[in-house]
Amino acid sequence: MKKPLRLIRRLCAVTLVTGGLYALWLIGLPLVLAFAPLKSAWRNWIFRHWAKGMAWAINLHITFAGVPPTAPFYLVSNHLSYVDIFAFAAHLDCVFVSKSEIKDWPLIGLLCRSMDTIFIDRERRTDIPRVIRLIEKAWKKKQGVIIFPEGTSSKGAEVLPFKAALLEPAVKAALPVSYASITYQTAPADTPAYLSVCWWGKMTFMPHAFDLFRLSQIDAKIVFGSSTFLEADRKILAQKLHRAIAAQFTPVTLAEEPCQAATAP
Repeated sequence: MKKPLRLIRRLCAVTLVTGGLYALWLIGLPLVLAFAPLKSAWRNWIFRHWAKGMAWAINLHITFAGVPPTAPFYLVSNHLSYVDIFAFAAHLDCVFVSKSEIKDWPLIGLLCRSMDTIFIDRERRTDIPRVIRLIEKAWKKKQGVIIFPEGTSSKGAEVLPFKAALLEPAVKAALPVSYASITYQTAPADTPAYLSVCWWGKMTFMPHAFDLFRLSQIDAKIVFGSSTFLEADRKILAQKLHRAIAAQFTPVTLAEEPCQAATAP
């Protein structure tokens, strides 16, 4: 009986957090539009508190090791789930680069567009210059940009090969690239994280989300890299970043040590 009640509570909490903060965003928008420099700060505040609220709603405990980069930055990470968004955004002022399909999802697409998500059509290489311009625009606003160069989320057995195209903005701007790895663990009585938190294969969003809401607790651990990479060739940059992330990544299917919750800054 606990899991159905937990699902209902989580659905209510997610709705309350998302609806309340989006309403607050809309209320404050006319004021910040009149004072353009405030818009980015207002967006950052809303997005960070939404991510923290979502973490609270689904009982996501986030720990991190290493030092997070300071905006503007370019951060590369492995990708396991839409939960990655909550985990990173709760600690960093950032925008994400995401696949273009999400833009047209009911409600979720609207929320992503409102929070300046940069959408890319991965089937069209001609879309990359437009995305690069948007990334550069985000840097000018002192935003951090997070990309997941695997191109898809996985079950967390390994770090998938990186697609180098979206590293071109960092190469062009001669900007050092930061990196991080993320992994998950669930409670012993819950479904293992690679089946319940990671979103991969033919899993569909709503059934996966409902199963995730039934979990008693989710432990996420982010490890920020101890260095940055600066290269003039995006393929070499992709290879170095992949090796660095793979070296520190704890596979989800092997994660056995419980994570300890940390207080978000």
